[in-house]
Amino acid sequence: MTFIGLVFKNLTRRPLRTLLTLAALATAIGSVMALSGVADGFTDSFRQVYQSHRIDLVVTRQGSADRLSSSLEEQFVSRVASQAGVQSSAGVLLETLSLEDQQIYGVPAMGIDPDSWLFADFDMIPATGSDVGMPSTGDAEEQTPGSSPAVVYLGQNLADRAGLSVGADVRLFEEPFRVAGIFRSGSVWENGSMILPLRQLQRLTGREGQVTYINVIVGQQIGRDEIDTVVQSIQQADPKLLALPTDEFVESDTRMQLASGMAWMTSAIALLVGAIGTLNTMMTSILERTTEIGILRAIGWPRRRVGLAIFLESIFLAAAATVVGGVGASALLAVLAQSNATAGLLQPTLTPLVWIRGAWIGLGIGILGALLPAYRAMRMHPTVALRQNQ
Repeated sequence: MTFIGLVFKNLTRRPLRTLLTLAALATAIGSVMALSGVADGFTDSFRQVYQSHRIDLVVTRQGSADRLSSSLEEQFVSRVASQAGVQSSAGVLLETLSLEDQQIYGVPAMGIDPDSWLFADFDMIPATGSDVGMPSTGDAEEQTPGSSPAVVYLGQNLADRAGLSVGADVRLFEEPFRVAGIFRSGSVWENGSMILPLRQLQRLTGREGQVTYINVIVGQQIGRDEIDTVVQSIQQADPKLLALPTDEFVESDTRMQLASGMAWMTSAIALLVGAIGTLNTMMTSILERTTEIGILRAIGWPRRRVGLAIFLESIFLAAAATVVGGVGASALLAVLAQSNATAGLLQPTLTPLVWIRGAWIGLGIGILGALLPAYRAMRMHPTVALRQNQ
């Protein structure tokens, strides 16, 4: 029998115990990979919001703890647009609404000026035979409760979930709204959201004259190394303004940092739990094979070879758990992507980086779980080992 064959034989000697240990390790590693997939998917879907519109900078209020809940006076939109190097700017009011009649809650709602370039950048799906159209800013300002229904635009995924089409009526905060259009976006997050004319959302939420942040496109002549100059120009316009490149804005957001932190914290817990489970399995295996180890040492196996066999058993077990856990995490995320809670809001996937992270965790579990058993086996004297089971 070969050396590797002996290692595999030792793993299959107690199949039930090996399978139970494998299941426990796969659950721990798969949980980490699934949570990492959700966190990465959430971050990627949010990053796509800006990439799909080719946005270079996001301007929020300086010192705001939660940038997605910050508040800026709408007048800053034109002031930012007048800064050197800025090609276009558009204010966005971000809120969370619900379609209660359709039992869909926590829907991201974006208030955008219908006359702005940002609104025109959305790909509206043509509605055959529909007479609805894009309202002007004046129409939105004249809208008052009790008059004809205001308008709302639904992302394609949200419209599919709600079973709504162009011309349908919905209610937001008990007020009637008409679906004036359905749009497509390169962002999964936007496809699961809704757009209201800025004035309507400001009135609906009591935030007249406010926006959450300002999207900025810099001039084509501005190189990447000159972005900092535009940032400084915007921030010097008023001390309330904080301008960040889109990647930095997304990565520094409190929600993204919290999701990433929880993924790493879960990884640490899984590493500890998995290592303890592997340690228990390997220690039990060593105690059962005391005589066998004594014979191997007596026929000339060096200490390092005995220790290497123990390490390989543990690492093979952890590697198998990584594969099983990854497959289970993929299946779980596929179900999660279709659930009512997350459908159309994010697309959690197991990227190569998540698989690499899972592999490193599995390797760490295999090494930590084998340290003490391998040390015990290497320190075992042949005569003592043979005498213990006599």
